[in-house]
Amino acid sequence: GWVKFMINSDKVIKIANGNNGYVTTKMIKESGIPTIELTRLIKQNKLERISRGYYVLKGSFNDEYYRCQLKSKNAIFSHATALYFYDLSDRTPLYFDITVPNGYNGSLSKDKNVVLHYVKKEYLNLGLTMIKSPFGMNIKVYDLERTICDIVRYREYMDREIFTKAIKQYSKLKEKDLNKLMKYAKKFKIEKKIIEYMEVLL
Repeated sequence: GWVKFMINSDKVIKIANGNNGYVTTKMIKESGIPTIELTRLIKQNKLERISRGYYVLKGSFNDEYYRCQLKSKNAIFSHATALYFYDLSDRTPLYFDITVPNGYNGSLSKDKNVVLHYVKKEYLNLGLTMIKSPFGMNIKVYDLERTICDIVRYREYMDREIFTKAIKQYSKLKEKDLNKLMKYAKKFKIEKKIIEYMEVLL
C-alpha cells in the first residue's frame, strides 16, 4: 500500500542523491525497486527523464556535460570544449562542441547549447579517452593530440585567439606526445599543417 510506495520513492531519491542527482533504471532494478516508481516520481515532478534509462532529480545540481553525453552514446566532447578541459583555453564554453558520427540525428541535434561536428565512423574513436567532468562524473572526450588535430582541421571556424593560445600552450606542455600527434595528423592528412604550426613554436 501507500507506506510501501513512500519507502520506495524515498529509496529512489536516496540512490539519486548518492550519484550526483542521477539515477538509472538499472540501479533501481538492482535495488529491487519496481521501475514504476520512476514513472510516479516523474508525474510528481520530482524526477526528469534525460534519455532511455537515465533520470535526474528535479532541482538537483546538474552536470550539463554528463547530461549531454547521456543523450547519445556516440557523443564525444571535442574542439574548444576539450581545450577547456585540458586548460588550453581559459574561456568557459558558451556551448558544447560535440563530435558525432556522420548521419547522427538524435536529440543533441535539436539542442541549442550544442554544436555538432560530424566525422566518418572510422575517425570517431580515434584518440577517445575518459576524464572527470568539472562535477566529477565520467565523460568521453578526445585526448590532447586528437584535439589539436581537430582545431587545426577546423581552424577557419575557430576563434583566432582561442586557436593561437591553444597551440602555444600545447607546445609548452611536458606531457605532449608529438609522435601520437603526427600519427593522427597522417590519418587526417594534415601533416604539413601540423609541422608548420609546431615548427613556428619549437
